[in-house]
Amino acid sequence: MSDKSVKSDLLVVGAGIAGITAAVEAAETGLSVILVEQRPYIGGKVAQFSKYFPKMCPPRCGIEINTRRLRTNSLIKVVTLTQVDAVAKDGGRFKAKLKVKPRYVNDRCTACGECVKACPESRKNDFNYGMDDTKSVYVPYEDAYPQQYVIDPVSCKGTSCGKCVEVCKYGAIDLSEKEEIVEVDAGAVIWATGWEPYDAHKLDVLGFGVYPDVITNVMMERLASPDGPTAGQILRPSTKQRVESVAFVQCAGSRDENHLEYCSSVCCMASLKHVNYLREQNPDAEIHVHYIDVRSNGLLEDFYSAVQKDSKVHFHRGKVAKVVRADKSDRLVVESEDTLAGKMISNEVDLVVLATGMYPSTSSLPIDESLVDRNGFLKSDGTEVIACGVSTEPKDVAAVVREATGAVLKAMQVIRGN
Repeated sequence: MSDKSVKSDLLVVGAGIAGITAAVEAAETGLSVILVEQRPYIGGKVAQFSKYFPKMCPPRCGIEINTRRLRTNSLIKVVTLTQVDAVAKDGGRFKAKLKVKPRYVNDRCTACGECVKACPESRKNDFNYGMDDTKSVYVPYEDAYPQQYVIDPVSCKGTSCGKCVEVCKYGAIDLSEKEEIVEVDAGAVIWATGWEPYDAHKLDVLGFGVYPDVITNVMMERLASPDGPTAGQILRPSTKQRVESVAFVQCAGSRDENHLEYCSSVCCMASLKHVNYLREQNPDAEIHVHYIDVRSNGLLEDFYSAVQKDSKVHFHRGKVAKVVRADKSDRLVVESEDTLAGKMISNEVDLVVLATGMYPSTSSLPIDESLVDRNGFLKSDGTEVIACGVSTEPKDVAAVVREATGAVLKAMQVIRGN
């Protein structure tokens, strides 16, 4: 971003599905928009999904449509690798300070890939939740926007190496790039900062981080994705063998006063979607779902009912007590209560999937504490704070899109009121 001071009708913070929706809807009414994202790509968590429920269709088509709307609208300026450091209201307008981190790769990049071939360093692939590696110069994912390489400053040796600079015939790599500070003057701000999965390392009795075959629901999503670490094959991380049995642990850390006291509303259906992923690949796999209660509102009840009819899917009502290594094999044992039968049960499985909840990405935002509730979600008042998506509460993608559109209407009222 070359300008050090920019004026715009609207600043949208976060470029997941909520922020993208807000940006394109606002711009198509004639508002100028600056859309900022802290990652090197837009699309947020939806870009990491394999399929939506209940239709079980890939989400990339929806992202592609909205990306095209965004790319072709001159009223929208997208700025990635950007953090909002401060926001203050002054004379009816909002003054924001943006910290723009260097990408080290400029707009001359054609994504030819020669730099990747030359790069000797590697990094953990955060898009795949660390389940595989990329080179230090990388494209976040196949259809990422901007379709432009980025260099990880932690693993890259910088100018002491410079092999990527030597092979780039377009002059697209500049390892001397510096961080920039940009001042934005906006008529309104929409916060669409999204969520992160709850840290499963805190759930010590469930074995995450101890046993490689204990994964989270978001990791399962990447395993099932064609561009994921296993090219869409759901395999045991420890052996790379096909999964013959799996346990889904619902409410892993959710509805728990020691972790997340609230329900994230989508985890039950996400796990039932994962049951379908596994069933498509291995019709004979034994599947155990450990739940407190299954929350499938409205039409989603049909999706739940269809899974219940599968004789290979076993539902166990009760909390999981612990996950341990089996004594005589490399498999895992899930010990759980069964409140319907009134007894403790134990199942031996290849893979355990923890349904961790949604944790709001608000801890580092420059927002007064009084505007954040006790669980970290933003209190959207429609004037001082206009927020949408999972930044306000857990919800599914359809609800996120609706709320983002409503946020634009509120922003228009603020802008026109000034």
